[in-house]
Amino acid sequence: MTETAFQNLGAQCRSLENINLQHSEFNVDGLVSFIEAYGNQIKKIYFTHSTKSDKLLSALSKGCCPELMLLEINTKLDGGYCQLPICIQALQIGCPKLQTFRLMNVTPVPKTIRNTPSSTSGFPMLEELCIATSSHSFMTDGDLNNVLHGSPHLRVLDLRGGSRITATGLYALPCERLECLYWGLYFNSNTMVASKKGIHMLAHKWSSTLRELDLANQPFSEEDMEIAMGHLAHGAGVDLFRSLNLSGTKITSSALRLLISQSPALKYLNLSSCRYLPRGLKRVYHGREDIQLLLDKLD
Repeated sequence: MTETAFQNLGAQCRSLENINLQHSEFNVDGLVSFIEAYGNQIKKIYFTHSTKSDKLLSALSKGCCPELMLLEINTKLDGGYCQLPICIQALQIGCPKLQTFRLMNVTPVPKTIRNTPSSTSGFPMLEELCIATSSHSFMTDGDLNNVLHGSPHLRVLDLRGGSRITATGLYALPCERLECLYWGLYFNSNTMVASKKGIHMLAHKWSSTLRELDLANQPFSEEDMEIAMGHLAHGAGVDLFRSLNLSGTKITSSALRLLISQSPALKYLNLSSCRYLPRGLKRVYHGREDIQLLLDKLD
């Protein structure tokens, strides 16, 4: 969309609340001008990363869209490695009502803006954070804490590719009611992984609320995984646990049996490339009937 098109759009759609520009060519300057004029009404913005994405973030950080509830920035699947400088503190001040923040295959790089406070109240209404990539992410525990230190109501946390995030860092977050944790690693396994222990702490912390868990290719030990599965199996939320990805992990038959025997709602189970399981069991399971057949074989 050209800048003129955005001007015409503004004249016609003064009640527009959602902007969706995913995988489309658009004029960033025109979009910035539009939200500077009509941003007070905008609640959702979706767009594909470009070389000028920082201009849009700068406008949002200045408070052009104070009612914004959802911000999603993605990239084309063949777009390669994408970095996006973001001053999280400025965005927290400019978008205090943000509930969903997604960066899909876009790696955030900390950015400093003059006169922006180093400490803010965070995103107090945030319920979903997605900073996921199919490649390697350089996000650290400190970076994650900068985003979530003021988000006690977070329900969904997607950190796929986050090899520098540790279990200790996740445990320290103020999010006590997490329902979905996606922390699988989907890149070359030779990449250094910061967290090799502690998954049992997270399973214990969120045993009452967790519904979906992705730990694909995480290098936690057999003992750590067994304790974690025990916490989930005996947690108050086990009846609602529905999805588990353990592909490439050191899960054992005994630990697996303990959890799935107590999880009546489990409908998806990925056990591909699990080296400690017998041959013939290392695959993806769909539906309760399929999982029950697995349980019979484990018994």
